[in-house]
Amino acid sequence: MNKVILREQDKQLLIDHANSQKFEVCAMLFGKDNRVKFVYHTDNTDESPVHFTISSDQLMEGYKLAANLDLDVIGIFHSHPNNKAYPSVTDERFMKTNPGVWIIYSGTEKNMKAFVLDNTYIIDPKEIRIVVK
Repeated sequence: MNKVILREQDKQLLIDHANSQKFEVCAMLFGKDNRVKFVYHTDNTDESPVHFTISSDQLMEGYKLAANLDLDVIGIFHSHPNNKAYPSVTDERFMKTNPGVWIIYSGTEKNMKAFVLDNTYIIDPKEIRIVVK
């Protein structure tokens, strides 16, 4: 995967939600292939500015909703209110168990970047393009 396609309205909703909180916000991204078709906002049970947790119950609800919509969970969105839009060490660890695209919004730089794991020789986050349509 070298890009993820995100609708302008979904991008703006994610940015607005991220900017409305002092802690990391998170969401599950539903779609097909590399196109996001539905954003499922989730709660950060930690309410922390440096990490997030989505409850097991809410994750299960998300997977069920995606299946009912005939969509796949293609990724995760979260914000870094006080840092760059780049995966932290914790993010990298969770990217291994939750594959797909990870979109991160930086509250300090006011930008959004997407990453997938590069599993060629070493596991390393690789930035991919966000195409807004």
